[in-house]
Amino acid sequence: MYAAFFIGNIASGKSTATRYLESLGATRVDLDQWAKDLYYPGSDVVGEIADAFGLDVLSQDGGINRSVLAERAFASDEAVHTLNSIVHPRLKRRLSELLLPSLCCSVSAPDIPLLVVEVSVPEAFLDMFPLADAVVAVSAPLDERRSRAVSRGMSQDDFDARALCQPSEEELCAMATVVIDNTSTDDSLFDSLDSWVQSLPIGAELAVDSYEGPGASRAQDASVEGPKPAADVTGETYE
Repeated sequence: MYAAFFIGNIASGKSTATRYLESLGATRVDLDQWAKDLYYPGSDVVGEIADAFGLDVLSQDGGINRSVLAERAFASDEAVHTLNSIVHPRLKRRLSELLLPSLCCSVSAPDIPLLVVEVSVPEAFLDMFPLADAVVAVSAPLDERRSRAVSRGMSQDDFDARALCQPSEEELCAMATVVIDNTSTDDSLFDSLDSWVQSLPIGAELAVDSYEGPGASRAQDASVEGPKPAADVTGETYE
């Protein structure tokens, strides 16, 4: 199994990249979705969040009222740290179980040629990066990303507030072993991904020319995606 972590700021095209690779046969993991999966009624996570932030963060069914939790979590850096300290260790544990070979000979490793993992808060998962074969940054200039986000319905103030929570493009790329430029809005992102896949030891196992995404088009996803502010990886989605 070849494992690659994908990082990228808001409206960079990171999720578009991983969805495209999934269409070629890669297995895709979205840590934000994993976090949401922890919020089911009666879970230990829900109980710890209620203890830390108050019982009124609970929804009527006993899960998490994300809007109330977001208000509490974004109230201070300390509150964000508290929430992340509850959720991140569980995400890391699950990711480690997927990436590390089992020590039990009776358990076979999953047959996954290429695993792509969307890491929404890369600075919080740096300790996991050694488990990946590659860390791929999908990068685009701030002005270009702002233009994309605004054209898709996000206010400029909203974009700027979220961008301030994220690393600069230079800092992001410094975390990566591979950088894919996504300044253009044409097919160059997919062409770059095709070239990258073909350079991998497992490249021949993926169908590089068989993209069958929505509408069988290689056009870039219209959603505003990419890593979100720190608390997003705990389940707050802003796409």
